[in-house]
Amino acid sequence: MSKTKSVALVLSSGGARGVAHIGVIEALLAEGYEISSISGCSMGAVVGAVYAAGELDAYKNWLCNLDKLDVFKLIDFTLSTQGFIRGEKVFREMKKFLHDRKIEELNIPFSANATDIVNGEEVVFSTGSLYKAIRASSSIPSVLKPSIVDHRELVDGGVLNPLPIDNVSRSTNDLLVVSDVNSPIKYDNQTTTNKAQKASASHYKILLDQFVQKWGDYLPKKDLTPIRHEKSAKSKFGYLDLMNQSINLMQDKLAAQTIAQHQPDIIVNVSRDICGAFNFYRAEELIEAGKQAFHKAHKKS
Repeated sequence: MSKTKSVALVLSSGGARGVAHIGVIEALLAEGYEISSISGCSMGAVVGAVYAAGELDAYKNWLCNLDKLDVFKLIDFTLSTQGFIRGEKVFREMKKFLHDRKIEELNIPFSANATDIVNGEEVVFSTGSLYKAIRASSSIPSVLKPSIVDHRELVDGGVLNPLPIDNVSRSTNDLLVVSDVNSPIKYDNQTTTNKAQKASASHYKILLDQFVQKWGDYLPKKDLTPIRHEKSAKSKFGYLDLMNQSINLMQDKLAAQTIAQHQPDIIVNVSRDICGAFNFYRAEELIEAGKQAFHKAHKKS
């Protein structure tokens, strides 16, 4: 396979797991490929937008310097019945190195998808405000409040199309490369937590417990305890676990159908078990996992 070929890159949804897309991009470039277009969903849309804007290094540096407490501080909790996170604080922080601009002014063609939750329609952003696009695409139902764009109530694009292959711009003889960080494959975690993460862990847990206690007015406390990720094998699914597992099953089916239809040249699979949705403080590990997954897939191609 020629290393000079251009790549139409598709980046899946996946919460913090989407940080692994950075590793996939870096590995592609290191192998001599040229990324000619990107289509992304949710966190895949964020990473794709940052790369298309030429700010991937700044974004990577920011992520790799976050610890647990930093991540918690970026989560602007709300007691809204539409979602327990407003989602504005993290985007304000990102604007320090990624200014809003028109999608059509990016370095390469880019698209992000969202879901019109009222009409049940996919909405594809390939022009207009970059921030509106990535904010809408990453509005995880029941977690982040929906984004209102042109009087439409928009949530995560993964609801209808977690692997938006059909939205990516194609050119003659390019390669279709898909990075899927929701793959139901086994992950062997051999990493260790650094000192900064360990130091902040107890404070992080205290703050999280305080929020869970407040949110108990909306949901039974027993349904919220799994947010601590400390359940036994016999425990029932709590609210967040049930929602997460339901989304996983839905996305597995949709992604499998999309891949069967489009037959990508390279499929990079990263295990969904690598981390939780908000474990952005594990950025370095996730980026390395993305690189390793790409090299494994590249050898098979």
